Amino acid sequence: MLHDCNILINPTRLLLELQKIEHLNQSLSGCLKPQEIAANVTNGLVDTFHCAFARIWLLNSDRTILNLVASSGLYTRIDGDFAQVPMGKYKVGKIAQHSIPFLSNQLAEEPWVKDRQWAIDNKILGFAGLPISIAEQAIGVLAVFSNHSLETEFLEALRILCSSVAVALNNANLYQEASQSLLTSQNADISTKISISEQISSILPNIHLTLVGTEKPLDTSSTYILLKTSEILKANNCSYCRLTYQSDRLYLEAMLILESNVVAKTIFRNIALAINNLNGKLYLDLEDNNIVQLKLSLLYQQPPQQDINLSQREQEMMQFLAQGMRDREIAEKLFISDRTVKFHINNAVTKLKAKTRIQAVHQAYTQGLLTSILERT
Repeated sequence: MLHDCNILINPTRLLLELQKIEHLNQSLSGCLKPQEIAANVTNGLVDTFHCAFARIWLLNSDRTILNLVASSGLYTRIDGDFAQVPMGKYKVGKIAQHSIPFLSNQLAEEPWVKDRQWAIDNKILGFAGLPISIAEQAIGVLAVFSNHSLETEFLEALRILCSSVAVALNNANLYQEASQSLLTSQNADISTKISISEQISSILPNIHLTLVGTEKPLDTSSTYILLKTSEILKANNCSYCRLTYQSDRLYLEAMLILESNVVAKTIFRNIALAINNLNGKLYLDLEDNNIVQLKLSLLYQQPPQQDINLSQREQEMMQFLAQGMRDREIAEKLFISDRTVKFHINNAVTKLKAKTRIQAVHQAYTQGLLTSILERT
């Protein structure tokens, strides 16, 4: 819905807005906590676009309540009247429910505004609200309030920003889940662990899993991805599944019935993101009769540990990242600057030949570097 704004998109203005958004996107790199990602976005919108204030709400696990996790500008508290918004209630809840971006430049005149006098007193004219979505399903809402009118180009730029934020949030959630699994499994007796083939068979009891090659122990992150994939296969008419061990890679192949390749990519989108963080690959191929062939590839043979020579400080950084700590928290704990923290983390990421911090933590764990740190704490 648009009020008092030019419907036609100005390409030059849109390009300028997108350039600003790109700087915001770069601030999300390396963020491993949803709250940190949200705060970077709201702070950036206020600083870069001179918004009165900006907020992000995230849906809880049962998709009933939106929790305010970041607020910057005029209001910075996240425990006020709108700290929790029921799904479908108020404008924020409706944006999450229907996933429709909204822009208005007459906020005080909007019938859904709870306190019109507040908008007038604070000279709030513009409002933009957008869903933050993964696989076409809202996981949160971004709201921007402005003392000046907002252009349609800004709304389009925000839509692109929300896509990046959704991916960053999804990766952060996957990282937190995987990290928690890593930490809780450190003291587990490996002899008591059930093999991955047995675990997949228990999820797909009606499918006769084929195992090719000698089964080898897997790290927790790879196990997590394979089990999540199996759960999706179970929910989508899987008719065939095979697990193959080769010299350096593990392959999971399956066939399932879906409407289209687009549907397949949507369903497996989160899995693809997680696999990419582990230098793996996911292939989807639509055959006749709506049969989709899936092939998941994971690298399980890591470089020898002696090839990795992390300093004590760099190993400490990996440990803190595995615990979900932010750069600022690490700096305060070690009484060093944020810049020094970033320097050591970047060095560790380079030495571990990782593309992201998530990959670096995974590599450190599989190399035994993270385990040794855990044993000393």
